[in-house]
Order: sequence, then C-alpha cells, then structure tokens
Amino acid sequence: MSVDSMRIIAGLGNPGDRYRGTRHNIGFMVAERLIQRLGCDAAEAKFNGLFNGCRSELGRVGILRPQTFMNRSGNSVVPALNWFKLEPEEDLLVAYDDLDLPFGEIRLRRKGSAGGHNGLSSIMEKLGSTEVQRLRIGIGRPSQGDTVSYVLNRFSKEEEADLLAVVDHAADAAIAWLTSGLDETMGRFNGTNVLVVPE
Repeated sequence: MSVDSMRIIAGLGNPGDRYRGTRHNIGFMVAERLIQRLGCDAAEAKFNGLFNGCRSELGRVGILRPQTFMNRSGNSVVPALNWFKLEPEEDLLVAYDDLDLPFGEIRLRRKGSAGGHNGLSSIMEKLGSTEVQRLRIGIGRPSQGDTVSYVLNRFSKEEEADLLAVVDHAADAAIAWLTSGLDETMGRFNGTNVLVVPE
C-alpha cells in the first residue's frame, strides 16, 4: 500500500444531541477517539457526514461519521468510497455497536451478514456486497425490555465508568488494522475485552 493511498474508518451512529452518548453511538465515540489520537484535520461536512482527513506514518486516513441516521449509513459511506476510488473490501473498516457481544468485547470480521445491524445493512445494500470489514464493539443485551430503547439510551453509570477504556481498546484495534491489516488484527483482538482480567 503506497503512502498516498487512502483508507476510511467509518464510525456509525445517529446525529444530534438526542443520541449523543447512547449505546448505538459507540461507533461515533471510537471515530472521535481516533481523530484525537491520529491528529486529524478539522471535520468537514461532506459525503452526507463529518469527514476528518488524517496524514501520519500510517498513510492517508479518513475518519467518517455519517450524519444520515443509522439506517441510511450507506448514503454516506459509499459516496466517500466512490470519491476516493477505493476498494470497499480492502480500504474500509466500519465500527459499530453489537448487541450480541458482552459490553467491552470486540471482534473484527472480513465479511458476512449484518447481524441485524441497520447501519451495516445499509452499507452492504448500497455496495451490493457483504464483503465489508467491520469492527464490532459489544454493548450487551438488556436482561429484559425492548432492545430498540436499550440501544437508543445512554450507558449505565457502571458502564460509563469503563467506557473510555472500551473506546480506547476499539481504537487500538482500528489502528492495528491500519498498520498490520485485518488478519493479524483479528488474531490479536478478536474476543478480547479490556474489562476482563485474564485468569
């Protein structure tokens, strides 16, 4: 990969103050942490989203936060890919919340179904492909009640205390993807949870 090539990390969420800090927006939180850690340029309103360009020893990186609402994320991600003439199966990593993983656990995957996540589903529908590299960040499932209200509400006080560590761990995985590629990053990070002390 040349120094001048571009890769995009898209963190998914819903725009607006109503959704800030909610479980469904952990993809935005990871994107915002990457912007800080990579020293990116100021955000630009483009590609139906907020786009931060970053130049570092990792090459050119774009951090994208779609502002389309979750179920139309593809209307932001795909125009960005097309603009930079990128290969979606190689040059894109999508970070988003996952109900099926315990809070704090992360998993990366090269392709497959959306697993019921509307944001990833929208991207795959627009691309016409299930081959989308993704970084799933566990938010856990509610023990009872509606999952829709669960994901659209804020983290519990106990989760809030650990949230920065979880977001940083996911950002570590995204940076490893930039430096080492997906296969090595999966080997290092899949199934890891910064909140669980190894026995």
